Amino acid sequence: MFMYPTRREMLARTASGFGALALSTLLAEDSHGSVHGTHHTPKAKRVIFLYMDGGPSQVDTFDYKPLLEKHNGKDPNSIFKVEPTQFNSVGKVMVSPWKFKQHGECGQWVSELFPHVAKCVDDLAFVHSMTSKFPEHTSANYFLHTGSGVQGRPSMGAWIGYGLGMESKDLPGFIVLNGGLIPPGGLDNFNSGFLPAAFQGSVFRAGNPPVANIVPLEPDSALQRGKLGLLRKLDAGAKERFAGADEIESAIKNYETAFRMQAAVPELMDLKGESDATKKLYGIDSSFGHTQTFGRQCLIARRLVERGVRFIQLTCPPAGGDRWDQHSDLKNGHEKNALAVDQPIAGLLTDLKARGLLKDTLVVWAGEFGRTPFAQGANGRDHNQYGFTVWLAGGGAKGGVAHGETDEWGYKAVKGIVEMHDLHATILHLLGVDHKKQTFRFGGRDMRLTDVHGELIRPILA
Repeated sequence: MFMYPTRREMLARTASGFGALALSTLLAEDSHGSVHGTHHTPKAKRVIFLYMDGGPSQVDTFDYKPLLEKHNGKDPNSIFKVEPTQFNSVGKVMVSPWKFKQHGECGQWVSELFPHVAKCVDDLAFVHSMTSKFPEHTSANYFLHTGSGVQGRPSMGAWIGYGLGMESKDLPGFIVLNGGLIPPGGLDNFNSGFLPAAFQGSVFRAGNPPVANIVPLEPDSALQRGKLGLLRKLDAGAKERFAGADEIESAIKNYETAFRMQAAVPELMDLKGESDATKKLYGIDSSFGHTQTFGRQCLIARRLVERGVRFIQLTCPPAGGDRWDQHSDLKNGHEKNALAVDQPIAGLLTDLKARGLLKDTLVVWAGEFGRTPFAQGANGRDHNQYGFTVWLAGGGAKGGVAHGETDEWGYKAVKGIVEMHDLHATILHLLGVDHKKQTFRFGGRDMRLTDVHGELIRPILA
């Protein structure tokens, strides 16, 4: 006798059907498929995010302020208003320990910390007036990475993958090359939040192997494929039982990607095919081990670009003891951090440009905030969210320009003031995405990376 399904069974089966349809759409995407789509012609196809963990000092790197030398050693309260700082250990006005020079046809000022990047300034778009809402690492990192100061929101890498889909079938669309330091705030900086779990960042370690279980344990491929077939059958049952839950569907997709990664990742990480000249360009032959580490990361980032990965983030090696976060011993810490990243970054920009890849690859250099122009204690600098520098290169960013200004002390942004929402809006725009239109329905509202904020930083657009 025929039995009509119960209301609960009907809802579960229907939901499973829609879930299966969504999954089949994801799995059927071709290598240039899109989940959400572009809104205008893109200038960039992908992003390399050079994340400077801890907050580099703008007045010691790219924001030259001669008055710091004139007033070195003075009480800062006697010459400008000092806002509360993270640790409120306010010392004297402190001149940069490094000399600045103008470089390139654009004449951009760069300190001695970055002699190699200084040769690339005509390709860089500097933003000297970036601000953050948060003076503390964890919240500031969430703001930089996700557009929100609280935990649990999707990372910009996840938003870009959701918006543009995957170019590569053999590698994840969002890869984090970890140089040894996970940012304060942890892996949630690379999370997919309320977006489908397939768009979260995949962290590749600095060591070998870079990913756990990348080497098959089965003695032959037939046995491995048999196991994958069994997993598909088990997942199909779970998918029906749990009404197409995102976690199940993403797991199925991830199994397939993981299988292909076992062939793709070893080939990716093997640099034997790269010339000695290329390795030297990136600083892989350096006597400083942290330069070798970051140089290898930058070279792998270029190889990921060539393989169609959408969003590649690099984290710093622990060169300066505690990231770029020098609350004391600024000279030693910043010098070691800069030595680790300067040559590799310049090598990456030079190599991308020589291969014709810089024109559609957007490179972003940023920390979560800057540092104070006055000392913390005797020889450090405290956190400063009121004005700092980031830069962009390639992918539709105008080379050899600078937007915005901090005051004459390099303390607070006073001209062309922008914040993280504006940076995110600009990155999405260069990728062909209107940040106001790329939304995801969650919690009863249309969510977006820029929340209800964000304006394009138009002067840096080519």
